[in-house]
Amino acid sequence: MSLHVAIVGAYGSAGVAAADELVDRADDGGIDDLELTLIDDGDPGGGLCILRGCMPSKDVLSAAENRYRVRHDDRLSGTPTVDPDAVVARKDDHVSNFAEHRREHVHDLAEREDVEFLHERARFVADRTLAVGSRELEPDYVVVATGSRPSIPDLPGMEAVEPLTSSDVLDATRFPDSAVVMGFGYVGLELAPYLAEVGGVDITVIEHDERPLDDMEDEFGDTLLELYREQFGIDILVETDERRVEATEGGVRLHVEREGDEEAIEADRLCAFTGREPNLEGLGLENTSLEPGENWVESTMQATGDDRVFVVGDANGREPILHVAKEQGFATGENIVRHARGAELEPYANVPHHVIFSGLGVYPFARIGHTPETVAELGMDAVVVSREASSDGVFAVKGHPEGRATLVVGEDGTVLGYQGLHYQADVMAKTMQVAVEMGLDVREVPKRAYHPTTPEILDGLFREARTDLGDR
Repeated sequence: MSLHVAIVGAYGSAGVAAADELVDRADDGGIDDLELTLIDDGDPGGGLCILRGCMPSKDVLSAAENRYRVRHDDRLSGTPTVDPDAVVARKDDHVSNFAEHRREHVHDLAEREDVEFLHERARFVADRTLAVGSRELEPDYVVVATGSRPSIPDLPGMEAVEPLTSSDVLDATRFPDSAVVMGFGYVGLELAPYLAEVGGVDITVIEHDERPLDDMEDEFGDTLLELYREQFGIDILVETDERRVEATEGGVRLHVEREGDEEAIEADRLCAFTGREPNLEGLGLENTSLEPGENWVESTMQATGDDRVFVVGDANGREPILHVAKEQGFATGENIVRHARGAELEPYANVPHHVIFSGLGVYPFARIGHTPETVAELGMDAVVVSREASSDGVFAVKGHPEGRATLVVGEDGTVLGYQGLHYQADVMAKTMQVAVEMGLDVREVPKRAYHPTTPEILDGLFREARTDLGDR
């Protein structure tokens, strides 16, 4: 089987994963004659997660986390001063190394006889026809893996204001005295306390709903509100909507509607932490049968307008998370081979598994699998048990007794989901992913506690779930 595949966005996690899968299949004999064209004009190149996402954000958050821990511990005297220049310099050094490693991998692939790398911008000029530099390519399949970019709200007056995005904050060495933040999802929950802790910025957050994490149990969002207000001094205006913004001589003025009344909030800068959107600009999709929008990419990763175009990672707008992008890339490589053979394609479906490094990573939120809401929506019979971190003394002795966790178990004992907002919840995410994806019976989980460790909170949840199952 002869196969020519072009991957647009080959430096990113999804593009690399698709390339690796295709190369592996060629090596295993699954493709007789592979021609793989990797295309990316990135400079320096390395993909969103490495350059402007997961890695640099956790790098800078770690400095703020260290300061917070010292400030939060009344057994210690003095509060350390964070050097923003040193924070950004270390971040840039790490990012440079990570990106170089990614580029080396892509360039190593291009050393193969059947793989070519083009450090150029690609643009569709017709269905599955790409203009790349001075060349025109007509591959059998095209993989679009161009990532995402910050989404800026289309708010009246926004054109006169230059909002700070997550990328700006990660590079910041100087900070405004005050800022008003739009967006309190993943990005806002991570960066608002960073600005407050490292920059000493007076923060006002606009939250549309009654609380953040509104698709989870109310207690999680309520805990975050309390932590952010009390521990970081952040003013959070809930059930508030932005109406318009204007530039002032000293900064910005954001007009909002709150409890039926309009208010004006003034600050030095406006932060737009309002998520990300697929980076499709300049791809020439208007020259194709592809029509980006809601549900424009199938679960097989095929675009609805062309079953030989696969759109993966952040570019498809389905779930912009690093590990999902990688898994979609691998699934795409597999499905391209299946499609070429005329075989049935496998839909990609992941078990929800993500972590928000809220509270500077001291109070991360982890979600694995089902929540009480999702099992209720599906009409599943389940046991739901929750436990406060303060119930386990280990959190108190480690100085962070705040938070809680929830375990969702099927009526047959199968572990279906876990959500945790507490110290080291991120560390427990992998353990719970294994429990959920392997379908473990909670009654068969070893009744062994290693004291004193923070996973005691899991032992408590398992114990309570077993008791509830026994009562049925």
